[in-house]
Amino acid sequence: MNDLADATRRVAEHARTLLELEVKLAIEEMKRKAATIGLGVGLSAGALMFLWLAILFGLGAATAGLTYVVPVWGALLIMCATVLVIALLLAAVGIALIRRASTPPEETIAQAQLMMEDLQEEMHDAGLS
Repeated sequence: MNDLADATRRVAEHARTLLELEVKLAIEEMKRKAATIGLGVGLSAGALMFLWLAILFGLGAATAGLTYVVPVWGALLIMCATVLVIALLLAAVGIALIRRASTPPEETIAQAQLMMEDLQEEMHDAGLS
């Protein structure tokens, strides 16, 4: 009976330790994901700023084109296209970061499965299952 009590105590200690480690791992993983989402949101906001600038340059180019039909409007259209490309690149990177960070916590799920297997082995070894 003493062996059974020791085994039960060991299983409880292991379960408590594993649970504490799982909680710490989940917290760290969520911190990393929150930082990545923050970066993605920031880049997306930057893309919106460049989109706004592109619209302004486009309007300026249209105005210049209507009034001057000279290289000035061509230069403004080139700047508009450049700002649009920058906005599209920032938006693509921002969206990719947000998508990557919004996946389920794979590490935590895998660790929880390993913990369950270890607990089942401990219980089997102690003759509790």
